[in-house]
Amino acid sequence: MAQLEVKDLTTRFHTRNGIVHAVEKVSFSLEKGETLGIVGESGSGKSVTCYSLLNLIPQPPGKIHAGTAMFDGMDLLSLSEKKMRAIRGKRVSMIFQDPMTSLNPYLKISQQLTEPLEIHEGMKGKPALHRAIQSLEEVGIPEAHKRIHSYPHEFSGGMRQRVMIAMALITKPEILIADEPTTALDVTVQKQVLDLIKDRQNDLGTSVVLITHDLGVVSQACDKVNVMYAGRIVESAGADTLFRSPKHAYTRALLKSIPAMQSKGETLYTIPGIPPDLSTEPSACSFKPRNTLGASDLCLTDRAPELAELDPGHFVQQCPGCLAGERLAVEA
Repeated sequence: MAQLEVKDLTTRFHTRNGIVHAVEKVSFSLEKGETLGIVGESGSGKSVTCYSLLNLIPQPPGKIHAGTAMFDGMDLLSLSEKKMRAIRGKRVSMIFQDPMTSLNPYLKISQQLTEPLEIHEGMKGKPALHRAIQSLEEVGIPEAHKRIHSYPHEFSGGMRQRVMIAMALITKPEILIADEPTTALDVTVQKQVLDLIKDRQNDLGTSVVLITHDLGVVSQACDKVNVMYAGRIVESAGADTLFRSPKHAYTRALLKSIPAMQSKGETLYTIPGIPPDLSTEPSACSFKPRNTLGASDLCLTDRAPELAELDPGHFVQQCPGCLAGERLAVEA
C-alpha cells in the first residue's frame, strides 16, 4: 500500500474576479522511500497541490473543494488543525521555496532549528541544541557548533538551503516535500543540495516529493514524474519512461526546451504563448493554443481531456491533438 495516496484533489481560490481553478482532480501515489517529481511551468499548480496536503492554503480565499489524501489511515484533507499540527513538521515536513526569505532574519539558527524539537518532541536545552548541531553537521555545515549561533544573513544562499534541509529533517519525517529546493543556486551547489537530500533520504527511508521546473533535476533525482499544466496532471510515469517515451505534447515541449537537447547553432525551442487563465473552469484542451508538437486542430474543444493509463504505470491526458505528432525520444 502506498505511503501517501491522493485522489481527485481540487483546490480553488475565491477572488473578487471569480474562482481560480488552481488544482483540478489531481491524483497520485507515493511509495515509501520513493522520490516523486512534480514539474511544470510557473502557475501550473505544483506548489498549491502540496500546500493543500499540509493545509497551508490561506482560507479564505483558498478552499479545498474535493479529494482525499490518505496517509497512515488518515485523510490529511479532513483533519482538524490541531491534528494537522501534530503531523506537519513532524511526520510530513517541507522545504520552502526561497531559503533567503524562509528563515526568520531576527532569530538565530539555533532557535529556529530547536523549535521543531521543542514542539513535537518536548526536547529543550542542551539535548535539543546538541541534536541541532548534529543535524547541521549531517548537512555539511562546517564548524556547526560555532555557526549554529549565527543569524541567517551570515550564511550564503547554499548554506541557508542546507539549514532549511536540516530543519525539515531534524524530526526524521516519513515524507519530505521539497518546493524548488535548488532555485537561485548555481549548478555546483544544486548538485550538492540534491545529493544531500538523497543521502538523508537513504539514511532515514524518507519519501520525497520534489517540486521543480528543472527537468535536469528530475532526471537526476526522481523515480516517478507528474507533469502538470493548468492545474491538472497531463502525464505521469516513471522517470525513465517519461524521458524515453513522452506522449503528451506539453511533456515533449518541455523536454525540447532543454538547451542540451538542441544541436549547436540551432535556435532554442520555446513554447509559444502563455499558460491559460485559470479563472474559468476548463471545458476543452487547455494546451490547444500552444500545441506546436502535436496537432492542435485535433485537440478537444467540447470537454476537458481525462487522464487514462496508456501503458502500465504510464498515465496521459486523452486529447487526440496532444497525443498526435512525432514522439520525442530523450535519453534520461
